[in-house]
Amino acid sequence: MERQKSFTVKSTSFVALSLAISSSLVFFTVFSLWALSSTPLVPPEINLRFNSTPIAPVSSPNPIVTPNPIVTPHFTTRNISSKTPFLIDTHVTKPDNTSGSSSAQGAVRRNQVLSGKPRSAVPEIKKPFDEIGALNGQKGDEGDGISLRHCDLGKGRFNATEMLELIRGKRLVFVGDSINRNQWESMMCMLIGAVKDPKKVYETHRRRITKENGNYCFRFVDYQCTVEYYVTHFLVHESKARVGQKRVPTLRIDAIDRGSSRWRGADILVFNTAHWWSHYKTKAGVNYYQEGNQVHPKLDVSTAFRKALTTWASWVDKRINPRKTRVFFRSSAPSHFSGGEWNSGGHCREAKLPLNSTSSSGYTFEKNSIVEEVVKSMRTPVTFLNITGLSSYRIDAHPSAFGGRSRKGRSSGIEDCSHWCLPGVPDTWNELLYIHLQRHRNYQ
Repeated sequence: MERQKSFTVKSTSFVALSLAISSSLVFFTVFSLWALSSTPLVPPEINLRFNSTPIAPVSSPNPIVTPNPIVTPHFTTRNISSKTPFLIDTHVTKPDNTSGSSSAQGAVRRNQVLSGKPRSAVPEIKKPFDEIGALNGQKGDEGDGISLRHCDLGKGRFNATEMLELIRGKRLVFVGDSINRNQWESMMCMLIGAVKDPKKVYETHRRRITKENGNYCFRFVDYQCTVEYYVTHFLVHESKARVGQKRVPTLRIDAIDRGSSRWRGADILVFNTAHWWSHYKTKAGVNYYQEGNQVHPKLDVSTAFRKALTTWASWVDKRINPRKTRVFFRSSAPSHFSGGEWNSGGHCREAKLPLNSTSSSGYTFEKNSIVEEVVKSMRTPVTFLNITGLSSYRIDAHPSAFGGRSRKGRSSGIEDCSHWCLPGVPDTWNELLYIHLQRHRNYQ
């Protein structure tokens, strides 16, 4: 009988212990769920991840020409260390009454290639930098006024229809050198895919686009908007003055470019100037920079650059209505010449992949610093779109030997390691511009 009693006691203790453990687990689970539901959600920091998509090897005897690697932004909401190599922190400023800066810097990461299937045809746009031909070492197909572009940028990166809605009834104007023209062409290519009838996109002066300098204004009829480009190498007036017995070219760093009247009234202005501020283009500053009637016998390029930007800033503050117009200034885009400059045997044709690491030249850094300082001193809000860092990795994305001028089918021997193949890096600049315009609309 004692054994039976002992067994009963032990069984009762076991049941009690089991119930206690079960109750504890249930309580812990309920408490955890309550704690999670009551904890406020903190908006995570937004980071942009820039992926590079290399050309994949093709075994087909008739391969499709695959676009150059494209640096493309993807949003991620993870709080990751700024030291992570393929992540960048983009400082997208709130569009208020103060000048802002948007910087995007970081290494690229190779990922799967985008589709090489052409999505749309861009009417009238030839290939000023032979973009398609430079991709796989093949010469571009010179069509009769129409060239196919690989504009499929993928979902979630750039919505062309949304961009057209953002500029409905407005003027989007790019002002600057041929690198800004590169960005303008990219924007045209990206937008045309959202237009059902390409015939409803036309150049208002019926101009054909060529490699030569020119001003262009394309109207999108269905959206009653225009996307325009106006060439100016320095933003200030290129002139002539008498030095001794000769009239020589000079740069009036105290006078805005004479084409500035065309910029006024725009709803979105994207400025740049950089590549022409070199010792070769500016005659090493000897008898070139002019203020009033005085031609400086010698003036260093950094001082002249600052004076010219101050002239531009003064014009913007006086002539641009910030209630109507959003102003952007894009930073200097890097060149990737090896073994010389553009006119002394510099090359980049051998580059097949992005760089693993890079650093901007001191001169480029100085130019960007000057721009930022001038922008911060302005009354008009200006967004400094800093694309230098993210573009510096893309040594593989230039037209190189296929971008120079040629005669009778022969290459000039000069490689283009300054401009960019399309699609390519300028698409990413426009994606950042698109993000800013979206944010501005949301704040409004």
